[in-house]
Amino acid sequence: MSTKPIFVATHPRACSTAFERVFMTRRKSLQTIHEPFGDAFYYGPERMGSRFENDEKARVESGFSDSTFKTILDRIDREAAEGKRVFIKDITYYLVPPERQGAHVAPSLQNVKRGVGTEEQLNKQGGLGLETVTTTPDSGIAMSDAEADGVDSPPKSPPFPYDTPAETSNPTVVPREILERFHFTFLIRHPNRAIPSYYRCCIPPLVERTGFNPFLPSEAGYDELRALFDYCKDTGLVGPKVCGRDDAPNGSARADGPTDSNIEICVIDADDLLDDPEGILRKYCQSIGLEFSPEMLKWDNEEDHAFAKQEFEKWNGFHDDAIHSKDLKPRQHKSKPKTTEEMYVDWVETYGQEAADMIKKCVDDNVGTYEYLKQYAIKV
Repeated sequence: MSTKPIFVATHPRACSTAFERVFMTRRKSLQTIHEPFGDAFYYGPERMGSRFENDEKARVESGFSDSTFKTILDRIDREAAEGKRVFIKDITYYLVPPERQGAHVAPSLQNVKRGVGTEEQLNKQGGLGLETVTTTPDSGIAMSDAEADGVDSPPKSPPFPYDTPAETSNPTVVPREILERFHFTFLIRHPNRAIPSYYRCCIPPLVERTGFNPFLPSEAGYDELRALFDYCKDTGLVGPKVCGRDDAPNGSARADGPTDSNIEICVIDADDLLDDPEGILRKYCQSIGLEFSPEMLKWDNEEDHAFAKQEFEKWNGFHDDAIHSKDLKPRQHKSKPKTTEEMYVDWVETYGQEAADMIKKCVDDNVGTYEYLKQYAIKV
């Protein structure tokens, strides 16, 4: 059974922080790390996101203007060294360049290699076993498609795209040998719910706290999540077995590839989780090698609340519901899905015509990806 650091890859507003609170109750055995890679994506010298590109003051005041992908991985290693298994929840587009630009290895990770310990020793430590060497990566490095065609990818914001090599088929800025150290799982939610929720964080009154203005459809996160999911599935980082499923979704089996992973393809749909928390989490915990306890669904005590507030404070305004929650219990009435057209009427009433049109286009652009990933979701 895998004992690697657990990495829950998701998109914004997928109820992922409520999901994370479940695992924060296991602090004796798990070290939870909340969205670490956003520090490098938005604020650091290797930033790929353009949101704060022209606001140096905001980058400096964030406290993360010196964060690189390597400093974040170093932090994960330090926390793993305490002897607990690491549990990371993060937004996938922090690792995958925006707007389908070709990925290049993050400059700070060019010279990072896996440690010299054995696989068994590294797994037992629960860390990544990283060390810095003086040679550049030469395994699986290839020119990107754009480079091969003699065409440069259009820059989104300095300093990306990096002047570094690219790894064949790897959609992230993290080398394959580092990705192999994680146990990847995935969390999704229908864009009908996730997109308007994210939009609300980018307008008054919440924007006064989040600082995320304007709403950027490029931050929806579904494309990037699918890119990582397919890479993990198609190259043997996960699968081909699908958690909680006897049937094989179309395209789940690899026709040719590496030896099967002992890590299942594990996808949770947030609305399934909200309807049946215990049923979904029992299967999820079994998949990641963690004993489930019903007590994980309750956290109404001073210690748990203080810990969550401390972990979530850097993304002010985004996690209010999770911070003030007390437990995760089934919804009294299962959510009756509305069509996009039905929800559009609500969006017009709440946000106005122009905003509703923007939300609807973003939903329409991402619903196909959601439905593709939904094929693999845990069934109870």
